[in-house]
Amino acid sequence: MNKLSRKWRIFAIHHSHTDIGYTERQERIEQYHVDFIRQALNISKEMRSGKRDEWKGFKWTCETFWAVEQFLKEANEEEKRDFAEAVRRGDIELSGTYLNMTELADEDLLCSIHSKAAKYGQSIGSPVDSAMTADINGYSWGYAKSLLDAGIGHLFSCIHTHHGMFALGRKQIPFWWETQDGDKLLVWNGEHYMFGNELGLCPDGVGSYMIRDEFHTPAIVDNHYEIMSTRIERYLSKLEEEQYPYDFVPVMVSGLATDNGSPNGDIMKVIRSWNEEHGDEVQIEMSTLSEFFRHLKQQDVEIPVYRGDWPDWWSDGVNSTPMQTQIFKDAQRTLRKIKRLDPQQQFVSSTELSEIEHQLVMYAEHTWGYHASIHSPWDWNVQMLEVRKLAYAANASRLAHGALDRLSNEKGGSLLHPQRAFRYRVINTEPDASKQLVEFKWDGFENERFKDGLEVVEEQSGQVVPYQVGQQSVTVEVELQSGEQKHFFIRPVKTSKARTTSNYKLVGADTIYDIEDIYPSGEKKDLVIISQHDVESPFVKIRWNEEGIVSWVNKETGEELIRKDREHGAFTPVYELTPAVDPKDPSRIFTARSTMGRNRKGMNVQRSAGRLVKAKALSSGSLYGVVELQFEINGMSYYSLFLKIYATGSRVDVAVRFHKDSVWEPENVYISLPFTSGAKNDETLWLDKAGAPVRPWVDQLPGTLLDYYCIQEGLAFVGANGSLMIATPDTPLLQLGTLDYGKRLLHTQQSEETERQIYAWAMSNYWETNFKATLGGFYEFRYFVEWSKEFTTEKQAIGQCQAMSSEFTVWRIKADA
Repeated sequence: MNKLSRKWRIFAIHHSHTDIGYTERQERIEQYHVDFIRQALNISKEMRSGKRDEWKGFKWTCETFWAVEQFLKEANEEEKRDFAEAVRRGDIELSGTYLNMTELADEDLLCSIHSKAAKYGQSIGSPVDSAMTADINGYSWGYAKSLLDAGIGHLFSCIHTHHGMFALGRKQIPFWWETQDGDKLLVWNGEHYMFGNELGLCPDGVGSYMIRDEFHTPAIVDNHYEIMSTRIERYLSKLEEEQYPYDFVPVMVSGLATDNGSPNGDIMKVIRSWNEEHGDEVQIEMSTLSEFFRHLKQQDVEIPVYRGDWPDWWSDGVNSTPMQTQIFKDAQRTLRKIKRLDPQQQFVSSTELSEIEHQLVMYAEHTWGYHASIHSPWDWNVQMLEVRKLAYAANASRLAHGALDRLSNEKGGSLLHPQRAFRYRVINTEPDASKQLVEFKWDGFENERFKDGLEVVEEQSGQVVPYQVGQQSVTVEVELQSGEQKHFFIRPVKTSKARTTSNYKLVGADTIYDIEDIYPSGEKKDLVIISQHDVESPFVKIRWNEEGIVSWVNKETGEELIRKDREHGAFTPVYELTPAVDPKDPSRIFTARSTMGRNRKGMNVQRSAGRLVKAKALSSGSLYGVVELQFEINGMSYYSLFLKIYATGSRVDVAVRFHKDSVWEPENVYISLPFTSGAKNDETLWLDKAGAPVRPWVDQLPGTLLDYYCIQEGLAFVGANGSLMIATPDTPLLQLGTLDYGKRLLHTQQSEETERQIYAWAMSNYWETNFKATLGGFYEFRYFVEWSKEFTTEKQAIGQCQAMSSEFTVWRIKADA
């Protein structure tokens, strides 16, 4: 230890990294973590009784409150008392985080789960002031606020640089993370969550992950002391060399050389032995999070303040199960609707709401499958764990929609019975006013009621409203304030179905409309006119060619809403495949992925864009017209855009439908979004992140991810003269950085010239361990595009994205409801 220039203190924080489904079945992991707490209690008892003096100083940090919650469900009264006492004594510590989450969770869900540990801590007289996360390396900006709102002032982040990277360009440093409201959370930007094992703190639990040196380190080694003394000296010397400002450093340690590892009292034997020999130079002590942060705040070193989003590199797992992610997002929106429709919980109990939240959290938790998912996708554990993971989204959907159904029934909803009224309630559950097209549906056997025609009446005014008939449905336009509702009913009437041919319209017997009319017909024209090359409404003209949609003109201003520097047309698919040397060899399939780093593709990536091959008009009426644009694209047997162009407003709904081939090699699917508000030099891109709107590449911490973002309900280009908004209800990842393989840039490394194209990153299976291996199947992803001079702030624009994504709630109701 002669090389060290200062006396050091190592804070060892003992925990078990919670990976639900990576190393074992989810229910087995739950059993493990319940037993870990029992083991920690036993260690505490035995050291307190004097039976195991060598364990004195042992402290156990419950990395997630989820584990505590599961323990409390099973524990008897004596165990509950013993656990509470151990927490009060400081032998066991509660972390304020519930699980290690992706950024799928919205603000409501984050606030709910972060209040759990705090409430329990208060109930036993031991307030929770600190939290930790492991594996994930990033959080939505609102994450900080949700912790602070729960009374948690400290966050210890154990980053994982596998396909990710720590923020700020430096780890093992603190900073104040300022929220949008100006409050501050103290964060330690830490090392990997098992770095203490690499330093040798755990007997029979050594490893080499971040430290790659001359030592051979299976978990159990014969030269443990040599490894420990060499690595600790080198590590602390390196900190001194790098001008590290403190004489102490924290490290996390696991009781076994694995995720989901048990507590290990013998770590204290190692620490005590070390301190007896080297304590005058390097003192090691087992610590809690609170104790560490208390010591940190006593230091006379200025802690910097940073403000903004902290995008998580590991949120991209959601792309490997795109359909289930879509179901999750719908269930999360449905839960928000339930809470707003029943704020006093008169019809849906808090227990039911908690169960929906539980299913959502278990899906949004960061573990995306068993560790052998790519190498051995047929493995029984891979199959079991995948089904269980996906079941969380399905269960959340089932419970949420079931609760909403019962809520509607309690509020006058109509179930099936003879002579059922064609009466409908429309409710805006969002905080912002909105105007939307609403579809009133009926059952197939009821079609005969309207064989001669129909009309729709707004009940309060008694006025007949414009409508457009679909298959077993009719669509009307409804405008509602926040929380407002309106009632409508449909009645049969006789309408003329007379049709004839036009002498002026230049459409042939093949029904293909590919020539501009020479003479005006003088007849009433459809408001949405669809030809083979374009579609036009009173508000927009959209033009396409082989590249796809290449022009989107705001007819009110004449502005082009597609960027001139676009790489691809609007909603054109972009497909990437990184070939394996031998696509039939599992080891080669694995290797093709393991060398990608942070590129999410290989140097030999093959990229192709869709080619438009067919345009087909499907319908046109008084409220909207629909056109299908069909593409050819590698990796898919079918890809079509269905554009629903509004006749009464500046909005287009796009449904992207495709059949994805099953491919084992690493691949990505992007959908191009090359839009602009039309403003030349006065436009800002805003993203809907959980808890706060964010300007990407601006409102984020230095050294954080620029390539992609996990958003909530959409994005908006906001200018002083109006905004263009894109709601993305089904695909949460937004790609902003270049698609090209190469050196990745972090925030503050970009310049004004750095390329920034925008894509929905819809699908990926690139991760070499636990992503779903194949993306094959049928999909539909929706995008709602609206532009308006009425929206001039990010709050208004993002609010409209949320309203479009949520859509109005529609119930068929009883005649007397």
